[in-house]
Amino acid sequence: MAKTLVIGGNGFIGSHLVDALTEAGHDVAAFDRFRSSEPTFKTPSATVLQGEFLSRSDLEAAIQGQEYVFHFLSTTTPATAESDPTLDIRTNVAQTVELLESCVEAGVKRVYFASTGGAIYGPQDKEDYSEVDRALPISPYGIGKLSIEHYLHYFRTKHGLESTALRISNPYGTRQKANKKQGLIPIALRQIALGRPVMRMGTGSMVRDYVFVEDLVRMITPMVGVETDFDLYNLGSGAGHSVSEIIESLRRVTDIDFAVNEVPVPPTFIDRVVLNTTRYRSEFTTTALTALDDGVRMTYEEIQGQLNA
Repeated sequence: MAKTLVIGGNGFIGSHLVDALTEAGHDVAAFDRFRSSEPTFKTPSATVLQGEFLSRSDLEAAIQGQEYVFHFLSTTTPATAESDPTLDIRTNVAQTVELLESCVEAGVKRVYFASTGGAIYGPQDKEDYSEVDRALPISPYGIGKLSIEHYLHYFRTKHGLESTALRISNPYGTRQKANKKQGLIPIALRQIALGRPVMRMGTGSMVRDYVFVEDLVRMITPMVGVETDFDLYNLGSGAGHSVSEIIESLRRVTDIDFAVNEVPVPPTFIDRVVLNTTRYRSEFTTTALTALDDGVRMTYEEIQGQLNA
């Protein structure tokens, strides 16, 4: 059993990771603001650490005694980073450097960082992207994530702090904030549940690698405490779905003939991003992934329950 800390433990991916790490038998602490009265994760055994990511003293207190730190908190989304690139630099990048400094001082064994597979490779017109492909992000969000990956290399070289960067594709599923401007599937499902039109960027031809969040955390937990062959892994479904295919899945699941409003595609959006996950699959045992319609259905049921509460 390892002592693990999930920074962003009350967030979308982080809360699922707290549950998965606990189920795997680890001692888990969750660091977040915890603005709601109840944590979003289900396990009652996780230690709740309330604090501010931008407070170094809060982070230092949370890190003490931890063996493995999962950095799964972001102060920006792709949209907010694009509207104010300096915000991403001043908060995500700068504060992560302070976090890594604190991890060195506290003797943390390894940091796992939630990077992005959806934005970091940029527009290279490839069928899929592997970890050996160049990272050429054209959005502030992707640039910030790549900057942090470089700092991980710096801290490994300078201070011996081990780390693993996880380039995650497009996760979706339960506990995702549908009222925020990130995540096609939950945002569209909330619009459908409210009887409103769904916004589609462009003609619907954009392709992304969608992975159900519970599948994602099941990929991450076997990595804890293991000497892996690499320090960088793509994590996703390894398959691509166009926006039009996602909309058809939403129609099948909801059985509602909703309206679709087309809006222009932002210039920093990439037409196709699918992750090659061969590196991960060659090293770790994998299980069957959740079918798209099944994942959409679970997400929709939760959104309906929240709106009807």
